[in-house]
Amino acid sequence: MRRLEVSFAAVLSVMAAGTALAQGQVYRCPGNNFTNSLTPKEAEERGCKVVEGGNVTVVQSRPPAAKAPAVAPAPRSAESRVSDNDQRARDSDARRILENELKREEEQLANLQKEFNNGEPERLGNERNYQKYLDRVAELKANIARKESDIASIKRELSKLPAAQ
Repeated sequence: MRRLEVSFAAVLSVMAAGTALAQGQVYRCPGNNFTNSLTPKEAEERGCKVVEGGNVTVVQSRPPAAKAPAVAPAPRSAESRVSDNDQRARDSDARRILENELKREEEQLANLQKEFNNGEPERLGNERNYQKYLDRVAELKANIARKESDIASIKRELSKLPAAQ
C-alpha cells in the first residue's frame, strides 16, 4: 500500500510541474505572434509584451503552400488533332442533344405553368388543410424557377457551339 501512495504522489508532482510550465509567461510579439518559448530577455529584445488576463490558446498552423508556376499545356501532335469533319460531327451531335434537352425542359415548364395557373392552382382532394395547399403552391413556384434556370443554362451552352451548317 505504501508503494502505491509513493507512485501516486510522484504522478501528482509530475502533473503539477507540467501545469506550472504550461502556465508560464505568454508573450505577444509584433505581427500578432504569441509564444511562451522565450526568456524575458529575448522577449524584450524582440519587442514582445507579456499577455495578462485571460487564457491564451495558441494553435500552430502551416504557412500557405507556395503556388507552382503555371505550366503552358504541351503542344498537341498532329496525330492527336481531330479532323475538321470529326469536329463538325461532334459539334452537331452536341447541338442536337442540347436542342432535345431544351425541348424537353420547355415542355416540362409549360406543364408546370399550366398546373400553377398564375399562382392559383386547383386544390387537390388531399389538401383539406390550407397549409398543404400553400406548400404545394410554393413547391410549384420553386420548380418553375428551377426549370427556367435550366432552360437559360441550356441556351447558354447552345450559344457557345458553332452555328449549325
